[in-house]
Amino acid sequence: MLKKYVRLHALAALFLLYGLRFAYGASYNDGTYVAVSGKDDRGAYGEVSLTIEQNKITDCVFVTYQKDGKIKGEDYGKVNGIVANADYYDKAQLAVNAMKTYANQLVETQKLGDVDVIAGATVAYDQFVEAAEEAFNQAKKGKK
Repeated sequence: MLKKYVRLHALAALFLLYGLRFAYGASYNDGTYVAVSGKDDRGAYGEVSLTIEQNKITDCVFVTYQKDGKIKGEDYGKVNGIVANADYYDKAQLAVNAMKTYANQLVETQKLGDVDVIAGATVAYDQFVEAAEEAFNQAKKGKK
């Protein structure tokens, strides 16, 4: 009788584990996956590099590019290297800083749906989500 009881509990635990796995997400192949978002109305786009090890996100880098292919960095929002419009520059830099935040939150939370949108950086957020979803799709298939 005790053996039957132990087997039933082991079987129930196995079903619970599989159920949790499917409830919380798919199984991913180890590797680093790079994906690009579509372009926004100004021709800018985002790129996510996602590293997965043993079904866990271990690293994420998110970079956005201007239409001309330049990375949106500390000079983004300047005109000819000068801050001509402080409000515009501040908004541009908010988006640049949000890129790091989005990537860090994904590693911390392990769920794309738990990454919080930052007010003023919604275009970057949309690009992040789009590129990250594609990277996850690649990881499911094991295609880098």
